[in-house]
Amino acid sequence: MNNENRTELQLNKKESPAAPITRAERRRLISEGKAVPPKRTLWVQIRILPIWLRILLVAGLFAGAIALGVTIGYGYMGDGDPSDALKKETWVHILDIMNGKE
Repeated sequence: MNNENRTELQLNKKESPAAPITRAERRRLISEGKAVPPKRTLWVQIRILPIWLRILLVAGLFAGAIALGVTIGYGYMGDGDPSDALKKETWVHILDIMNGKE
């Protein structure tokens, strides 16, 4: 497009912002002592809970959900006492029945 064919709107339009500079260009400008434009950050993620705490939290919630499910299933849907669902003797008895010992 030559300047003769451009409309007034196209001539007054500002150029789009330049692409962000690379790390190498930033280092070169700093070493030369020139002004470096600030970095544009689009997203900053701040972790409230560390990853190890998240893993422990998920494992604890998982164990709690299993315990609650066993208690409800054994105590309320079955014919047993809900507090017996978490006792070792109950599970030994269930495993004995499954293995054919009783």
